[in-house]
Amino acid sequence: MIHIRPGSQTQTLIMLLSTVGEFPTRSLHLLGNERVYKALVHRLTSPETFRNSMTGEEMTVRLLTVTGKASGKTVRLYKAALPILEWIGGKDYYLSSFWNHKFPGDAAHKERNHRVAEAVAMCMRAGVAYRPYLLPTLQNREIRSVIPKYPALYLAKDIKRVGEEEINKTMFTRLTGALYTDGSCYAVYNTRNAVMKWHGKGEFKAMQNLVDISRLNAGISRVDSAVLFGESEKIALDTLLLSDKMDFRFDSVYRHVHFIPLNEFGIRLLSLMLIPDWNAQLLDLLFDPEARSYNKGVFEYDAFVDGVYVLSHLDGDIARLIRFRDSVYNRAGRFEVLCYPDQVLFLREYLGPNVSIKTIGIDSVEAELGRKQEE
Repeated sequence: MIHIRPGSQTQTLIMLLSTVGEFPTRSLHLLGNERVYKALVHRLTSPETFRNSMTGEEMTVRLLTVTGKASGKTVRLYKAALPILEWIGGKDYYLSSFWNHKFPGDAAHKERNHRVAEAVAMCMRAGVAYRPYLLPTLQNREIRSVIPKYPALYLAKDIKRVGEEEINKTMFTRLTGALYTDGSCYAVYNTRNAVMKWHGKGEFKAMQNLVDISRLNAGISRVDSAVLFGESEKIALDTLLLSDKMDFRFDSVYRHVHFIPLNEFGIRLLSLMLIPDWNAQLLDLLFDPEARSYNKGVFEYDAFVDGVYVLSHLDGDIARLIRFRDSVYNRAGRFEVLCYPDQVLFLREYLGPNVSIKTIGIDSVEAELGRKQEE
């Protein structure tokens, strides 16, 4: 018998699938121990007796089904197991969002679902509330305080439903969701393991629609930042620079694009972003006030220390990194980028020999920001 209790791996799978519909088997490592989750998925494709630890209700059923091949292999709930979703309150949302459990068979729909599923898994692991049926419902009628004070992820499909007349504005967007935290909104994208092809005008309209929704539901009047998940910095960079027309580039729609790798390190980076005023606190810890630029320099850098212009890449902001590199390419002076060890290889290749690189461990950053939070 498998007991479904808060925090258990089985409940985690059920809650995740109630929100995203399906999950790629190649990304099970995002949920925790990959070996353990693979074994659990295999076990749950055979009939088991499940017990709701809160109510005592029991059901014997096959919980999961695995279909597809290679990178398209996907985990879904088994149709006979759908009543279990009533135990967590997610059945109605699941059926309305996933065509009454009838998934389209084309690769494009599966790719889209997997893109969203990975982003949700990363947010889930970082401590973000992500289940739509437990979040306050968005509206577009008046200015109200709807968005919760705690970090919350609203999926793109639910954002599109806020007023039927708004659907055309966001029909072609690659947006997977919107992350609300500490009075800010981050548009969420996932480029996975390939350059994300996208339409600049479509993303600009999606951003405008997100501004409207954020203003009415959270009093947020500007959305100029995005979280971009992906498997490598190189793929994320190529995604930003995809269009030859500057007006349609990703970093023209969002001035700040924080790259978060799809791995354990990325989960830790995302967790840091949930700390109130996290980046300002980080810069305060790194540099003396008299050395800080406070975004008033003639180009993009964070501090001028002992004759060296220093940019902090601890925020993973690839858009800022592009602007920094373009500014210092033919500029005289000494330049330095501060980063985590995991970012070094990409930065050395991208910045070239004229920019020095220094590192700081993420353990130290987590400890310092955690101490600041306790104070």
